Amino acid sequence: MALLWVVACLNYLDRVMITTMRGSVMEAIPMTEAQFGMLTAVFLWVYGLLSPFAGFLADRFSRSRIIIGSLFAWSAITWLTGQAKTFEQLLAARALMGISEACYIPAALALIADYHRGPTRSLATGIHVTGVTIGSGLGGLAGWMSERDGWTYTFSVFGIIGIVYGGLLLFTLRDAPPAEGGTPGEVAPKARFGEGLAGLLGSRSFILMLVFWALVAAAGWGVVGWMPTHLGEQFNLSQGEAGLSATGYHHTASILGLLLGGAWADRWSRTRRRARILVPVIGLCFAVPGILLAANSPVLGFAIAGLMLYGFSRSFTDSNMMPILCMVSDPRYRATGFGVLNMFACIVGGLTIYAGGLLRDADVDVSNIFRFSAVGLLVCAVLLFLVQPAPEADRDSASAKP
Repeated sequence: MALLWVVACLNYLDRVMITTMRGSVMEAIPMTEAQFGMLTAVFLWVYGLLSPFAGFLADRFSRSRIIIGSLFAWSAITWLTGQAKTFEQLLAARALMGISEACYIPAALALIADYHRGPTRSLATGIHVTGVTIGSGLGGLAGWMSERDGWTYTFSVFGIIGIVYGGLLLFTLRDAPPAEGGTPGEVAPKARFGEGLAGLLGSRSFILMLVFWALVAAAGWGVVGWMPTHLGEQFNLSQGEAGLSATGYHHTASILGLLLGGAWADRWSRTRRRARILVPVIGLCFAVPGILLAANSPVLGFAIAGLMLYGFSRSFTDSNMMPILCMVSDPRYRATGFGVLNMFACIVGGLTIYAGGLLRDADVDVSNIFRFSAVGLLVCAVLLFLVQPAPEADRDSASAKP
């Protein structure tokens, strides 16, 4: 968990920090607002399209080796991004970043599920995602560094850090031991991509999760991609101040929500099987007023309070998404399943960010993106409530009453 936590932090820091460097990047490489939005959108689209296959690689081969290879690749590309001189070079680097990062999250979450087979699964997932949250929050630090030392320097520093850490993981990160209780001499069937996709897409609950995760991503990426810009313009903040305000407070609250949402779901799951589903549903109902307050308040303190409420309650979902997937899918295809979820989420998230750029170019208030996100979260709560655990899908979890 400790080793993966650092990788998760670097994974999200490297992908989101460009959104807090808007002023520095656009000053060095002239582009339209829509083109700036495209830098994140193209990452998400490439990342998403490759996620199912990347997840399958983690199901078929060593999860730990896939994680280490992914870290080396995206860290080198992070360094390379800082060397870009034109918009086309920057766009190509972001596409390569999408390819290299696609392998990490499905493999990491599946590896955590392999290690945590009982009533610690949601909390373990939540602890891992705190690394994601802190990495996203440190995107604001990257915005400050780019103001002080330049955006090229910032990309170079974090790229080198990732390469060095990947060398450490070569000697320390290992796959989980086989689950106990199997038949002696029994060999599990090899994972097959077509078989896995057919099984996943043939499940009603998985389809509900697919739509759910896509809408959650639309809300989340809308906030990540455009909230720094919205706060900067609404309250006359500098690039660094806006980046820290949009990410720091929000992600601090998210850390608490990840831990509470994971611990609550684990404890409740001992007496109610659907607890891991119900906890995120409750959280989403509180996230809606939070995002509306952040988008519409004329007072900076209230806007930050709304972001914190949104971050805290929305994060209940992140603690429980892989545990819920384990309840509805074949254990051999957990990483593949999360890869499919990621694919749809990233495509929708990329469209959301790009739409924000188009709205700005058309002089339309970007806060409309946040209002749309609030409606989407309400729909998400309904969809997730309809998900039903498969009777035999999660044999390695602790039993609970229905």
